[in-house]
Amino acid sequence: MDYDHDRCPSYASFFGAMGCAAAIVFTCFGASYGMAKSSIGIMASSILRPDLIVRNLMPPILAGILSIYGLVVAVIISGDLKERLPIYSAFLQLGAGISVGLCGLAAGFAIGIIGDGGVRGVAQQPKLFVAMILILIFAEVLGLYGMIVALMLVTQSKINVGEC
Repeated sequence: MDYDHDRCPSYASFFGAMGCAAAIVFTCFGASYGMAKSSIGIMASSILRPDLIVRNLMPPILAGILSIYGLVVAVIISGDLKERLPIYSAFLQLGAGISVGLCGLAAGFAIGIIGDGGVRGVAQQPKLFVAMILILIFAEVLGLYGMIVALMLVTQSKINVGEC
C-alpha cells in the first residue's frame, strides 16, 4: 500500500474523531445546563403560578434543540471518518466539531440563565412572556450559527481532497 505519509498520516483520523466527539459532547453539556437551570426557575415559579408550567416549558425545549445540532454534525463527520484520512480533512472536521460544540455550550448557558430569570419574571408579570421568548430565540441562534459554520467546514473538507 503506497500513500503519502505527510498528507495522510496515520494519526489524522484521530482529529476527525475528536471533532465528532466535541460536537456532541459540548452541545450536550450546553443543553443539559440550559435545561437544568431553566427547569429550576420553572419549579420555583410554579409555586406562585402553577397554571403557567406548560407555557414556561419553552426554555428547556430550546435547550434540548442544541443537542440536536451537535448530533447532526457528529453524524455527518462520523460518516466521513476512515482509517486513512487527509490531514486537511481531519483538521476541518475537528474545527467543525469545535465550532458547533462551543457555540452550543455558550447558547446553553445563555438559555439557562435567560430561562431561569424569564420564567420567574413571567410568574410575576405574564406580559413578559413574549419578551422572554424573543430573547431565548436570540440565544438559540448562537447554536444555529455554530452548526452552519460546522456544515460549511465539513463540506469544504470533501472538496479538492484526493484519496490517501
